[in-house]
Amino acid sequence: MTPTDPSSSRPASRTEQTTAGARPTAGRGGADRSESFGESLLGEILDRAHDLPPDCIGPLVADVLERLGGRRPQVLLQDYGQLLLAPLPGEGLIGGEPQPIDDSEAGRCFLDAQFLELAGTNGVRVHLPLLDGGDQVGVMSVTLDSVDDHDRRLLYRIAGLVADLLVTKHGYSDLFFGVRRREPMSVAAEIQWALLPPLAMIMPRIAVAGILEPAYDVAGDSFDYALNGDVLHVAMIDAMGHGLDAATMATVAIGAYRHARRAGIGLPEIYSFMDRAVAEQFGPEHFVTAQMMQLDTTTGHLQWVNAGHPSPLLVRDHRVALRLTGPTTLPVGLGGAEPRMNEMRLERGDRLLCFTDGLVEEHETGEEQFGEGQLIEWVNQMERTGRGIRAVARSLSHTLKRARGGHTTDDATLLLLEWRG
Repeated sequence: MTPTDPSSSRPASRTEQTTAGARPTAGRGGADRSESFGESLLGEILDRAHDLPPDCIGPLVADVLERLGGRRPQVLLQDYGQLLLAPLPGEGLIGGEPQPIDDSEAGRCFLDAQFLELAGTNGVRVHLPLLDGGDQVGVMSVTLDSVDDHDRRLLYRIAGLVADLLVTKHGYSDLFFGVRRREPMSVAAEIQWALLPPLAMIMPRIAVAGILEPAYDVAGDSFDYALNGDVLHVAMIDAMGHGLDAATMATVAIGAYRHARRAGIGLPEIYSFMDRAVAEQFGPEHFVTAQMMQLDTTTGHLQWVNAGHPSPLLVRDHRVALRLTGPTTLPVGLGGAEPRMNEMRLERGDRLLCFTDGLVEEHETGEEQFGEGQLIEWVNQMERTGRGIRAVARSLSHTLKRARGGHTTDDATLLLLEWRG
């Protein structure tokens, strides 16, 4: 089995493309795999994409991979709980049972975001990550008689287009939601998932990865981020209560945050705007804890305000180095004083872990809370694996849930940021 770095299969330089395209490449079953054939194949996908019904993505993928000489094509999507890869239905695609992310070859491709080639008696099974802006949509799999650089180049480009199609068409249909939902989901959770940005964003200077628990019943927790030029904006909130009331309050808080952020005002003013919005809508007995940050991705200069939220943890050299403490103000909605802005400069490779109190306050009746000390111990263990931020965030959340005895009576959300410098 051979994991392949996707970057090794990215489009070659203009000179390399000319050279590659000049060689005869008719091979298995007479399939033409030249650069001109690849451009024609990709062009056909693009030509059909704009008016392609969502349920025709599967058949299109199957048709394209068959013309490349592929067999047994499959598209797998991550479920909301981030435990399984579920097959997308469609004529020409193979189905089957969902595959566990932690115990399957497709799951290995998914976690590491790398090509995976597995030689067998019936050919080479290739698993490709479906990446969109660093977010991991799922995995595309196909069997070929053999695999060379022409195949890798074409498959890499096809996988990129398929990922874009899945993301673009998601808003037009319930098909993909149905594939990803593996158990009943509450109305509050439906609202929260519709509110979220992509769970991950991997860029040259910055990476973000988040996860919500319980995935099918989350209500008051949410987060948001935006990369505007060189500045990353981040917010994490926890609305009081549970159920629809909490989900509604979280929606107002995130909507107010986005509105204020897009107006270009500073963090203290963003807090004041959110505070008024929640107070006017829900009254003085309701509140939302919040953490808002701005990170200059060119310098590592971090600014943040804390409105009654747990302090983030700074992870440096794969260990928790400190808590981001500093002046705080009252939660959003309670009319607190304008918050003082905290500042520090990150070092290249630093990670910040933002989380809600449900991650550390869980406890059984009569027992002590899980606590921040145990959280730090588990963070240090996960960081020693050296895995990417998306895999660490996912593994940390699931490991913490198991360490808490599987209990999740409150929302438990985490968001991990990495400044790459």
